[in-house]
Amino acid sequence: MELNEIISREHEVVMPTYSRFNLALDHGEGALLYDVNGKEYIDLTSGIGVNSLGHNHPILTKNLENQIHKVLSTSNLYYTLPMIEAAEKVVANSGGMQKMFFANSGAEANEGAIKVARKYAADKYGKDRYQIITLTNSFHGRTIATLEATGQDHFHQNFFPFTNGFVYTPANDIDALKEAVNDQTAAIMVELIQGESGVRPLEAEFVKAIEELCNEKDILFIVDEVQTGIGRTGNLFCYQNYDILPDIVTMAKGLGAGVPIGGFLTGEKTSGVLKPGDHGTTFGGNPLAATAANTVMDIVADPEFLAEVNRKGKLFRELLNEIDSENVLDVRGQGLMIGIQVPAEKIADLIQKCMDQGVLVLKAGKDTIRLLPPLVISEDQIRQAASIIKGVIEE
Repeated sequence: MELNEIISREHEVVMPTYSRFNLALDHGEGALLYDVNGKEYIDLTSGIGVNSLGHNHPILTKNLENQIHKVLSTSNLYYTLPMIEAAEKVVANSGGMQKMFFANSGAEANEGAIKVARKYAADKYGKDRYQIITLTNSFHGRTIATLEATGQDHFHQNFFPFTNGFVYTPANDIDALKEAVNDQTAAIMVELIQGESGVRPLEAEFVKAIEELCNEKDILFIVDEVQTGIGRTGNLFCYQNYDILPDIVTMAKGLGAGVPIGGFLTGEKTSGVLKPGDHGTTFGGNPLAATAANTVMDIVADPEFLAEVNRKGKLFRELLNEIDSENVLDVRGQGLMIGIQVPAEKIADLIQKCMDQGVLVLKAGKDTIRLLPPLVISEDQIRQAASIIKGVIEE
């Protein structure tokens, strides 16, 4: 089917909520994608960090097919082994977290974390302790509550009234954060790398100071790992790079390798907060999604796999730092989460030219090319992609 026909058919029946590229993808293999005309692309997007195992991964495909022949979903009225096994694997590799709740997306995971924080505070200190402090330039989701948790004004349009109780402070400013804390503060919620606003890692001293402040004042420390989690930054979770242990950790994206799933981990203080009836979801942890999570954990949680992610990320950043152009203002990130800062007025043209040359990349913020390749991308593909990006930027 021709691209123009596909676009026309969508316009007839699908709400226009996305500004799509003029590209219709058909199938993929590993870190490669192919459009409906058969053109090949190196995928440096992985569905915005979702396809951690790339496309058509043989083990994932086989395991999902086997589960499809068993049962897809049962609701959470009954026990299912795939969900238990997935929870066991995530907890065992978390470095000290204790319990898992499964949802369907990152926004739902963050909603659940907010509920845990507010119930913890209400149970212990009363209903007036409910505020969540987040950071400016953060992104936590598109539901009404997680939109308000997001510290970017341009998301706060047209959907009023929002859920109240969120306060924002600048990233890496511990004094401003301490000033924002008061008797109403229930939790501090951060992304350790602010992905949507430009792949901006938080400073280690700032993160450690948050942990100390939360411990001192019995405020819950929530880390949003929806994008950074599940091997993306070279450890299973990004907080392991910072040598901290949060009270709640959210995740989604890479956990299902393309199958919708999300969830959150709770620690010692928070694992007993939610009781039967306090929270729930029909599809959360269903056997199909849990099978995907099990497969991902079996592969990604391996220390050798994670070491390889670190090696490939270091190689990619080294190659990008070789670009000889005033258009490259910065190269930053951890593992295979990389940002290339360029002049804002040139970013749209650079992304389009990369696509024309067979490399798919993402935009973050106003001025950053974001790279989130499948974790299984090869070094040869990294070199090829870096060469194309170099040629586009130096042109």
